[in-house]
Amino acid sequence: MNPDAVPADLIIVHARWLLTCAGPAPRRGSAQAGAGAVPDGAVAVRDGQIVYAGPSQSSPTPASHTEVFDLAGRHSVVPGFVDAHTHLVFGGDRRAEIQRRLAGETYAAIAAAGGGIVSTVEATRSASEAELVETAHARLSEMLAAGSTTCEVKSGYGLTTEAEIKMLRAIDTLRRRHAIAIVPTFMGAHEIPIECRGNRSRYVDLVIGEMIPEVARAGLAEWCDVFCETGVFTPDESRRILEAGAAAGLKPRIHADELGSSGGSRVAADVGARSADHLVHVDATGIAALAGGNVAATLLPAAAFYLKLGRYAPARALIAAGVPVALATDVNPGGGLSPSMPFVIALACFAMEMTFEEALVGATINAAWSLDRSDVAGSLEPGKLADLVVVDGDPINIVRVGAPSIAAVFKKGALVSGSLAGARAGA
Repeated sequence: MNPDAVPADLIIVHARWLLTCAGPAPRRGSAQAGAGAVPDGAVAVRDGQIVYAGPSQSSPTPASHTEVFDLAGRHSVVPGFVDAHTHLVFGGDRRAEIQRRLAGETYAAIAAAGGGIVSTVEATRSASEAELVETAHARLSEMLAAGSTTCEVKSGYGLTTEAEIKMLRAIDTLRRRHAIAIVPTFMGAHEIPIECRGNRSRYVDLVIGEMIPEVARAGLAEWCDVFCETGVFTPDESRRILEAGAAAGLKPRIHADELGSSGGSRVAADVGARSADHLVHVDATGIAALAGGNVAATLLPAAAFYLKLGRYAPARALIAAGVPVALATDVNPGGGLSPSMPFVIALACFAMEMTFEEALVGATINAAWSLDRSDVAGSLEPGKLADLVVVDGDPINIVRVGAPSIAAVFKKGALVSGSLAGARAGA
């Protein structure tokens, strides 16, 4: 495509660094560090899509109507972040539980007393669809301000067919109303509800025989997820649920090996899941299964941090084995307290020993691939959506958590967060 053939609507020039993350997806092994650094970079956009990404000296000539931002070497540009795992929609509030945990009470004791996921289920069932939309919309705006332009959102706090559908309808409303592109996931298999604790097989049958067909019929989800963990769903139950979802047209992904070596990573490979998430306790056999099954490892270091697990997923071993590593916030009321992908990138670097470039790729193109969105998002190259983040100074400033390092966020070429008033041509 000749970028000069049709004038661009938007041109950003003289970025200190342009990190494109361009190229085939997913990135694995040494290729995970390929962030595509271009000094003095530029991006040109037409009709919400990128038509040029490269050196400023070769960027298209602006037309009279073209909006031009000259960053004058003061800012860098990276792809919009793709948050590949969130529980963004929920009712109620569990901040009091967090204070109890910080005072020494265990999560298990809080859950046994009616807290934890159970309390969120109760609050979510009681909330109206409009209330779920309103509260989640505010969280999405926090994520957008931190640079996220695409995110996955799960159901899973309803645990009845009616309540799960309500959550998915709320997610669909958010998808239509908010600037962030939303990828919906059905997760009726998030926990065994209290009313089914005495007969867990009845709940598994409900998920398979009623929930999945209803969700598929309504067209409200793209993915099916399950929490494969000791005390929640067994590997056999998880396999049955994901296979039923796949038969109904819902692609599989899985919560795996978070609190122990549950076998979830091997289930992921067996059912052809695109992503296995958490993986704090994944073992060598599980890593080999993920590598052989072409499964992304979506790591959630902020969850391990807030849950005080005392360890993080073995990112270095996963990368060495050729498993593509993605990153996500795990936004949720109990252990995913930060909406910030920059915080996740910082933890990936300083707690999981990833390089900055590996973490950026994990937060962009690999995360997009894990959601089947790498054809439109996750990198800055012609044909992709113009979703980009303008960083104050060098790209590494992203890891300066708490500092105002995100200057602006563009979604489909529109400025949706922050300000670059001083960089606008003619300003």
